[in-house]
Amino acid sequence: MAQPIQSSFNSNQIRSMMEDVKRQIELKKQMLAERQQVGQLNMPSLPQMPSIPSFPGSSIGVAADIRAQIQARAVSRFNNDGSNDASSKSSKPAPLILDQDGRTIDQSGKEVQLFPRLPTLKANIRSQKKEPIVKLTSQERSSGDSIIESKFVDPRVEIKPPVRRKREFKFYEKGFFTSIAEKERKKAKLEQLQEEIAVKAKKTGIAFAARQATLSSIVPRKETREDDVPDVEWWDSVVMNGVGYEECLEDDDDQPLDKKFPHTTNLIEHPMQMKPPSEPQRPVVLPVFLTKKEQKKLRRQNRREAWKEKQEKIRLGLEPPPEPKVKMSNMMRVLGQQAIQDPTKIEAQVREQMAKRQKAHEEANASRKLTVEQKRSKRLKKWREDTSLGVHVCVYRILNLSHPAKKFKVEMNAKSLGLRGVVVLYKNINVVVVEGGPKQQKKFKRLMMNRIKWEEENASKEEPEDGERQPNKCYLVWEGIAKKEAFGEIKFKNSPNESFARELFKNHGVEHYWDAAYSQSILES
Repeated sequence: MAQPIQSSFNSNQIRSMMEDVKRQIELKKQMLAERQQVGQLNMPSLPQMPSIPSFPGSSIGVAADIRAQIQARAVSRFNNDGSNDASSKSSKPAPLILDQDGRTIDQSGKEVQLFPRLPTLKANIRSQKKEPIVKLTSQERSSGDSIIESKFVDPRVEIKPPVRRKREFKFYEKGFFTSIAEKERKKAKLEQLQEEIAVKAKKTGIAFAARQATLSSIVPRKETREDDVPDVEWWDSVVMNGVGYEECLEDDDDQPLDKKFPHTTNLIEHPMQMKPPSEPQRPVVLPVFLTKKEQKKLRRQNRREAWKEKQEKIRLGLEPPPEPKVKMSNMMRVLGQQAIQDPTKIEAQVREQMAKRQKAHEEANASRKLTVEQKRSKRLKKWREDTSLGVHVCVYRILNLSHPAKKFKVEMNAKSLGLRGVVVLYKNINVVVVEGGPKQQKKFKRLMMNRIKWEEENASKEEPEDGERQPNKCYLVWEGIAKKEAFGEIKFKNSPNESFARELFKNHGVEHYWDAAYSQSILES
């Protein structure tokens, strides 16, 4: 707690107060003198601390000492600032002095070496690096011109320009490298096949003629260029009897035409025109669809006509008049006095009539409801498309179809889509043939090529002889349109050998499906 200030001062206290005031005056004088020395007349004046009398041993005296210390620190800070300002004012740039030769000298007359200022930004550094290159190129240009003008330079020697030319893009046409790679692959495959056939021919003892026939069937045709002109065109080969155009012109013109060209006559053949099988025999009439407004109007008119007909029958006495449609809500309004006399009886009658109407309504709905067989036929009709003008056929080849889950997916999806066909299982040539409409084939193709993950859950755990297991995969061998369906409902057939599988397809007249799948598997292996 602070002690209260005494009301009366003794002589010692007055003397101490006077000394404090004198001390503050001395401090202010000293500050002003230092400011005048430094030269800072605009320095902000210090806040004047109020002089409070301090008493020894009192809290007021302690506060006065603290204020004195703060003022002393402020004075020292201002003194330092002033000295810094003075030094900053004195550090001005030296004046530029030049001698008679234009060299920079100092006040004493000595030569001053000036250092160039280096750039710090990356952009300035790059631009500075480019300058000597430009100078060099200009020098080289001038030297190159002088060399060319010299009589000792051979003009046939190509002189590279000093500046590098800008590289231009060189584009290749699409499929250029692909065609080269494809040719190389075919060439390598042909050589490999020829070696395999030669080895097998030695082992089995096939005749030389048979080997030559096999090789001739495999060797591709000779490539012909567009600008090559044949000796005889294919459409004239029958008429010319193997004779070229030049030889025909050189023959004697006196020979009659019927002997010269025995295959020609004076008649013109007009082939019979036939419609393509995919074109319908009768013109297709597009159905007319009514709008929502027209449908409502037509329904309203039909109901009106039926109501009028019923009213006429009731009026003529052919049908009894219908009972009033009484409900719990309109019971009092329809029956009136009867409802008031015996409301319990009337309520029971109304409820019985309501139950009767509900039962009739449910029976009518049940009569219109389709049976299980009708639902199935409707669903099949929805998926099964019209194949009278052509059947879309897809032939797939699967390396491994032994997994039961994959078999189930193929079979059930084909049946649910209404597709027909057959699945022949034989080693790594499992052929799936499906026949149907375009929409059905689109959905089944997505199942076979994308949805089923053939490489997962491979059922065959046996390692092959060569030690390398080939990943399971599905290939689309062929897709197209046939005139009619060849198979019935889809079935699975196990084949012990190749001839049995081909015979199965041959019985249905589509052995070329098996030939295409089998040849593709041989080429890949």
